[in-house]
Amino acid sequence: MGLAIIFGLVTLFALAACVRELKKKHVFSLGFAFLTFAVFGWFTVMTVLDTLSTGGWGGGH
Repeated sequence: MGLAIIFGLVTLFALAACVRELKKKHVFSLGFAFLTFAVFGWFTVMTVLDTLSTGGWGGGH
């Protein structure tokens, strides 16, 4: 679950960066911030779902 917390923090920081760069209208850095938000957000959601569905253990394969 610690990994999900770290991924969640990175996701929140990337969301803050997206908002900041949108206000500054820096398209290049907005793209990287959004890409970071999308990737780490996806990993956060999938890690939490996996932890909840398997009880914190692997899938057994």
